[in-house]
Amino acid sequence: MKRSLTAGSALVLLMSFLTGCATNGDKSADTKTANNNAKPKKEVTLKIFQAKVEISEQLNKLKDEYEKTHPGVKVQIETVIGTDYNTILKTKFAAGEMPDIFNNEGFQQLETWKDRVEDLSDQPWAKDVFDFAKEPTTINGKLYGMPVSLEGYGFVYNKDLFAKANITELPKTLSQLEDVSKKLQANGVTPFVNMFQVWSSLGRHFFNNPMAKQSNTDAFIKDLNDGKAKFAGNPIFADSLNMLDLIVKYGNKNQLTTDYNSFIATFGSGQAAIMQSGNWTLPLIQKIDPKINVGLMPIPINEDAALNDKLFVGVPNNWVIHKDSQVKPEAKEFLNWLVTSDIGKNYLTKEFKFIPALKTIPADAASVGTPGEDIAKYLKENKVLGWHWPKYPDGSPQEMAASLQKYIAGKVNRDQLLAEFQGTWDKMKTK
Repeated sequence: MKRSLTAGSALVLLMSFLTGCATNGDKSADTKTANNNAKPKKEVTLKIFQAKVEISEQLNKLKDEYEKTHPGVKVQIETVIGTDYNTILKTKFAAGEMPDIFNNEGFQQLETWKDRVEDLSDQPWAKDVFDFAKEPTTINGKLYGMPVSLEGYGFVYNKDLFAKANITELPKTLSQLEDVSKKLQANGVTPFVNMFQVWSSLGRHFFNNPMAKQSNTDAFIKDLNDGKAKFAGNPIFADSLNMLDLIVKYGNKNQLTTDYNSFIATFGSGQAAIMQSGNWTLPLIQKIDPKINVGLMPIPINEDAALNDKLFVGVPNNWVIHKDSQVKPEAKEFLNWLVTSDIGKNYLTKEFKFIPALKTIPADAASVGTPGEDIAKYLKENKVLGWHWPKYPDGSPQEMAASLQKYIAGKVNRDQLLAEFQGTWDKMKTK
């Protein structure tokens, strides 16, 4: 079975997402936090290293709120773009400059860091995390990370530009996607803005599409690791390259040199109608145009409408604690406060616009925006697929992206590209 959210877990998530239910346990957690704050504490610095640039400004405001209610604790936050995050994190640890709290994607990445992170199974919030959201950071029944949000990606699209081009139905097949592209182009709008300079756009989001649409993704990954599966000859990967060719054809100029900031600016200013991205970009888009009217739709790769009509939903990152941190109690207190206090929960939903990964955090549709509403709709209909790149060989998404960049530049053909995929996987897979 494909790795996707089950109908039951999707329904539970949706009910919490749309209605919420603050529990008595939640209030007691707030009381406990307040009591802890009353105790005098020595001056300490809590170092947080995180990768979501979209919430950098809001997170620093949250830091100020936390320091007001936690005298003696100074929170130091460093944010870098996700594409550079893991490299810089490894450099910090090698230099002895370890953060107290940092991000981890789980699965294969957790295996890399499992000897350096704290077991959080006994934390008061752990029982409130949706079961499926625990999976990426659970090893042998122990929970090592706090998933604070769920995210979904597909094609973010400008509803007003679609309406002006008289597009009344969202595409569910590749041929329909081309029809939409032609209508937008005829209306004087660039259909797609692509940021192919950024490896995650290709090595994570693009590559995940054909991986998630295999008949059994986990079995396919296992077969790749066992040398029993090949990228060459796989029809779903062939279909995905047809989709890539299409968005390149109808995309912006200088796609291989477009960075994240230019990507957001081009879409947010209405110069392009579609971008491969997710609900996490909404705060940045709204900074450019607070009234922009956007939605989230699936990414079709062939003519199988049922296969294509799905969004990709997963846990983008987890907060983990360095097990040898000198301020481990303060780090645990911060994470607990983040998901149990009224201030923390308000920031998670209304400021960060996160879809919560905990049952005890209510979030209304207005808080998380229209892309969040679209994710909720697809969750309700159980039309979601997972994020699989944390299961790939460590470092392979970057290598896959480099091969795809060569393909887009015309330096390799399809056969050569698929051979490079195979070579990368075989070279980097866990022996």
